[in-house]
Amino acid sequence: MFKIVPIKGGITAVDGFYASGVKAGFKKDEYDVGYIYSDTECDVCYTFTTNKFQAAPIKYVLNNNIKKTNFILVNSKNANAMTGQKGIDDIAELMEVCKLKFDNLINPIMSSTGVIGVRLDKEKLKNAINSFELEKDNDKVSKAIMTTDSYPKTIAFEVILNNGESFKIGAIAKGAGMINPAMATMLCFVVTDANITDDMPQLLKEVVEISFNAISVDGDTSTNDSCFLMTNKKAGYNKEAFKEALKLTLQKLAFDIVKDGEGANKLVAFDIKGAKNKEEAQKIGKALSNSLLVKTAIFGEDPNWGRIASTIGASGCECDENRLTISFEDVLVYDKGEIYFDSETEAKAAKIMQRDEFKITCDLGIGEGEFVSYGCDLSYEYVKINADYRT
Repeated sequence: MFKIVPIKGGITAVDGFYASGVKAGFKKDEYDVGYIYSDTECDVCYTFTTNKFQAAPIKYVLNNNIKKTNFILVNSKNANAMTGQKGIDDIAELMEVCKLKFDNLINPIMSSTGVIGVRLDKEKLKNAINSFELEKDNDKVSKAIMTTDSYPKTIAFEVILNNGESFKIGAIAKGAGMINPAMATMLCFVVTDANITDDMPQLLKEVVEISFNAISVDGDTSTNDSCFLMTNKKAGYNKEAFKEALKLTLQKLAFDIVKDGEGANKLVAFDIKGAKNKEEAQKIGKALSNSLLVKTAIFGEDPNWGRIASTIGASGCECDENRLTISFEDVLVYDKGEIYFDSETEAKAAKIMQRDEFKITCDLGIGEGEFVSYGCDLSYEYVKINADYRT
């Protein structure tokens, strides 16, 4: 029915979209301010952090009920969070500067990441905006949104439909710390030329639920977490194909974020089955991906299945030790009250945990609820990075 082909170029692979970044001086000789621009008006939708203290850029979008735009200004090193009305006013002032720089801007918006509780340096940002050139440079903008990320996160696909039409989708993201399955500290910008005629916000919500809302690095939910989806509707469309392409895009970026978790070495899938319902499966999966004891066991490559069982029991969800099974990949360690953890089994499970990526399956044997959450280990490096974050 359709074919999805990886292509290069990220955001700028999509027809009609431009992006770039500059070195404004917020980071030491690195890109730190950028933009995403469409040469025509776009429909835009978004999912935002569940943190009660949403940052000024999010409030600006919500206060103005922005559903159409063709420009996003992005910056790192300053979250513009906990800055009150002044932080929102700063954005409004900067948007006027953007309108003077680029012709035909429609409801320009801003997205920020960095330190909380500091006003924007408007003069540096104005200088950055005025130095922008209209380019297709995905590399610069993907680097401009990085904070503690060790590498830029980007992806693009072309989707070829059976009727001969096609569309493209491209995205960039940032995230490595303050990642929690409730719209993780992450920013993600997705652009497409698909002529979406269905409920775009609902499609985004559904795919975010199984991607960004299924990952955890440290259990902290930031003030700025945002995922934007923009379409200029220049190309073809098929709902099933688009949803699958969006799923591939967001899950790839979500996995990159977990793999790049500050100091992280391992990506772990917690495959929850047999829960009372999907909601309880999700709650258990997130409890496991957030558990410090589970994370440290993963770091130590210790198949301490007791920590997994304890976390499930503490989740508040319906469970029964005589129905529960726990496996590390295909190595069964606990089965409905029976312990299978002799020295040979422990060695097999420990060997699995030496991999960079592996799965832990927990079947509660209660109902039909299923959910897969994703987490990583917690290392010494995580403490070092976050202890020195402001300096």
